[in-house]
Amino acid sequence: MIALSVNLNKIALIRNSRDTTNPSVPDHAQMCIDAGADGITVHPRPDQRHIRAQDCFDLMKMLSVEFNIEGNPFSGPRKSEREGVSDYPGFMELVRQIRPAQCTLVPDTDGQLTSDHGFDLTRDGERVAPLIAELKSLGIRTSLFMDPDPEQIRLAAQTGTDRIELYTESYADAFKSGQNMEAVFASFTTAAQVAAEEGLELNAGHDLDLNNLPRFATVPGLLEVSIGHALTVDAIRMGLANAVAAYQKALGK
Repeated sequence: MIALSVNLNKIALIRNSRDTTNPSVPDHAQMCIDAGADGITVHPRPDQRHIRAQDCFDLMKMLSVEFNIEGNPFSGPRKSEREGVSDYPGFMELVRQIRPAQCTLVPDTDGQLTSDHGFDLTRDGERVAPLIAELKSLGIRTSLFMDPDPEQIRLAAQTGTDRIELYTESYADAFKSGQNMEAVFASFTTAAQVAAEEGLELNAGHDLDLNNLPRFATVPGLLEVSIGHALTVDAIRMGLANAVAAYQKALGK
């Protein structure tokens, strides 16, 4: 069975558009859990544009499902520029304090609107490996955000990570346009096969939605998808509980 981890970034983004606590991130996490979500994902960036450090502590206290925190492990501490919002302690320090079930390392930068590429481990592998080791020593399952590139996936295995998360935007784009769909999908099945050969477990995420998810769910060995933007948009139309149920159905549950 493929686990559905709901990303709550967009819930926090709506809240942050006003100086308010509404909508509540923990309350929406509980609504997702009640509707059948298998996990909750957040991506606390240094500018705290959506999920804030405090949200992670609030979620830690109440979650009854797997908690996945994703972000750039090289992001250091940053002072908050918004009144009433605590400072960002740095990604690794935040994860050390929270100790989520899973930590997904992502090579994003401040200027990116969203995560848009996987790690280049030819360049960053030696920096990533000791961080992977530290996270595992804390009992945290580790995952690296990766493009469907067999060479890079083999390098991921050398870091000691437990899993990789395949960056799926190219699949979503091909599915929507209908151009090179089979070739693009084949690149993901090949990536999954290489991951399995290297002893890596497999997650996936980015731009997956109700239309393209059923096909992607056939990728061999897929264990988890993390979905936020599309699920939140669908929740506006059909309600959050119905949206979670629809995504579980798209996964074949």
